[in-house]
Amino acid sequence: MGWLLSIISLIGALLGALSGAIVGRVGPMKLLIFGLCLGGAISVFQATWPGFYIMLASRFVEGLSHLAIVVAAPTLIAQITTGKARNIAMVLWSTFFGAAFALNAWIGLPLIASFGLTTFFLLHGFLMLGVAGVILICRMRVQFASDTKPWRWTEVLNVHLRTYRSPFVSAPAVGWFFYTLTFVSLLAILPGRLPEDISAHVAGLMPLAGIVLSWIAVPVLLNVMPCVAVINLGFGLGIFSISGAFLGLPLEFVCVFLFAVLGLVQGGSFAAVPILNQTAEAQALSYGAMAQMGNAGNLLGTPVLLAVLWRVDEAGMLLSIIGIYAIAILAHTALARQRAAQTNSA
Repeated sequence: MGWLLSIISLIGALLGALSGAIVGRVGPMKLLIFGLCLGGAISVFQATWPGFYIMLASRFVEGLSHLAIVVAAPTLIAQITTGKARNIAMVLWSTFFGAAFALNAWIGLPLIASFGLTTFFLLHGFLMLGVAGVILICRMRVQFASDTKPWRWTEVLNVHLRTYRSPFVSAPAVGWFFYTLTFVSLLAILPGRLPEDISAHVAGLMPLAGIVLSWIAVPVLLNVMPCVAVINLGFGLGIFSISGAFLGLPLEFVCVFLFAVLGLVQGGSFAAVPILNQTAEAQALSYGAMAQMGNAGNLLGTPVLLAVLWRVDEAGMLLSIIGIYAIAILAHTALARQRAAQTNSA
């Protein structure tokens, strides 16, 4: 089960930054349709319940679908929206992870209990294919200057250098790594530390709290604060909420409040990409870096925090999360200074 869960993040961790450059060659519309169709077809295939190793291979290929969608979709959104509408659209897109957890907890599990996993896989597959059909019907026209220069193997290295050397392109991804390093792992670990009669309810409320605050607060805050300040505010309030556990605040309140304020990081990070990067190519590279760092965080987060929890205790794990969020704030602050220095020198 662990392998089946985690291997989908492996290809994103390896090829995330490269996928941003691929968007520059084929355009976000084509890549999004490809990702949805591939993911839908694989999900329908998985409903046949092949053997473990074939299922594992299908999950690896499914990582390509996931990577294509999470890079192409926000790039496309950034191209077809402007101003306040873009901020709202990016905040809405940023909730896809939390929305998936909430919908699976409230709809997916009862569906599986009533009709089985095969029906769940089939529904997922046909929904993805249906969304691809809707996007094709909409016939959105996007002006995107495709890169037609021939690629060499050295381009793989050049893409990573262009991405991570730029404090504009890399900044959302750097903060996103620290966010994803704790998001899935805390969602898996914290409810298990609660009494059994409330753990399931809290597990459903945690991602929902982040979605609600992100929708309500981030578009408003982006009108009065820089995007990076919104992100750092989320990390800072995350430190504040975890500190409540050491002051005797019940853990269930800490869980919900923590995930609520992390919604500021969630919405602010996706909105930061088009704010910090004006061209479609730079936006695609930035979303590719977010995919890479996000998948790396998902891969590392749960084993790292479980190792900390096993070697020390719950308090030690919470202190380590405070340290992670503090490093995230420092990293964003340092990148902001680099951007200011480059802007002034220009």
